[in-house]
Amino acid sequence: MEAVAQPEPPRGIYPARVDDKGRLKLPADFQKYLQDLGETKVFMTTFDGKVARIYPISVWRSNEALLSEGGEETEQAEDLWFVANDLGGDAVMDNQGRLLVPPELRRALGIENAPVRLEYYKGHFNLYSEAVYQERKARAMANLAEKLKAFEKKGLR
Repeated sequence: MEAVAQPEPPRGIYPARVDDKGRLKLPADFQKYLQDLGETKVFMTTFDGKVARIYPISVWRSNEALLSEGGEETEQAEDLWFVANDLGGDAVMDNQGRLLVPPELRRALGIENAPVRLEYYKGHFNLYSEAVYQERKARAMANLAEKLKAFEKKGLR
């Protein structure tokens, strides 16, 4: 049996916008990725109150299973589950590539009728408000030469 190739995720950080009706227009590369996965349904939430995460529904189901088990960290898993469900919700990409961001999530992250940034990371999309994006960029740029040197020693080319 031949293995099915996974679609290539988008690379880079893309500008986008949440409009006055709470809809996020996904950049074309993100739309194509979801379509190639065969998943236009997503779960949108946050775990840290700063960065939204947009999960293809199959990825979210595996997170639900992980959080349901809890193990030794049952209380932590319950808290993550609670926050995810309190601020999050399902969305389905429409034929124009838009997702309706849950109102609680928009308010919590301050992204109502505002520019945002999107990136693919570990199976989901991170959605940054402009302020959080600028904070994250400043952190990434700090001591960049040292970070580069450390990872060149590990084999970065």
